[in-house]
Parts: sequence; C-alpha cells; structure tokens
Amino acid sequence: MKVLVDENLSPALAHALQALFQGEHTIVHLREKFGPGVKDVEWIPVLSSEGRWVVLSGDRRITRNELEYQAFRNSRLIGFFLSRGLQKAKVTKQMERILFLWETIEKQAAIVAGGAMFELPMRSSLIEQLKR
Repeated sequence: MKVLVDENLSPALAHALQALFQGEHTIVHLREKFGPGVKDVEWIPVLSSEGRWVVLSGDRRITRNELEYQAFRNSRLIGFFLSRGLQKAKVTKQMERILFLWETIEKQAAIVAGGAMFELPMRSSLIEQLKR
C-alpha cells in the first residue's frame, strides 16, 4: 500500500509509520513528495495519476471546498481523515489510533473505489464513510 500523510499531520508520524512498515508499505509525507505549501487541487491529480494511494489527513476542508472535493472524488485516492478530536490530539494519540485502526484501513482501502473518504474515530473501532 502506498500512503501519503498530508501536510497538516506531523512528518514524524509519516517517518515512524515508514520505519514500522518498511518493505511492506511505502509511506511518505506530502512535503517530502511535493514540497511545502502545495495546494490540494495540485497534488491530488498528480498523486492519482501515479495509481492507487491512501491519504491520511486531518484536513477536512477537502470535504467542504467544492474544487478540492470534486478533485478527490474523481481521483484514484482513498482518504482517511482524522476526526476533529483526533486531529487536535497529540501526535502520540494520533499514532496510537492509526496503528489501532491500521488493519481496518488496509482492508477498507483494498475493497473500495477511488475517491472514497472515511473518518478515523477518536475512540471507536468503526471507520465510517464520510458523506458530504
């Protein structure tokens, strides 16, 4: 699985996941791949053209901004967005939850079509699909 950790999450989180899943998954931070400050409508189609990627993000604006939303929904990307509470949590809590949900993320990413978006909850083990 190829995973992009969005700019609003810590690069340390991406590096830790990459170290943990070395040889099994490719995990990069957005800044490493595209540089700082790249706009969502710029990186989404580029990443989609590279094939199926999973995006870990706390940026729920993608679901509210029409251009970003349509770019993502029309892509080959699968989005997993941290819930509001999880986005505000310390990076250690974010990592704990991502690791707890990792197998579910893998399974879900393997069976859904590109453009799907899900929310990673603060407490539950259920990942719900985001509806606008």
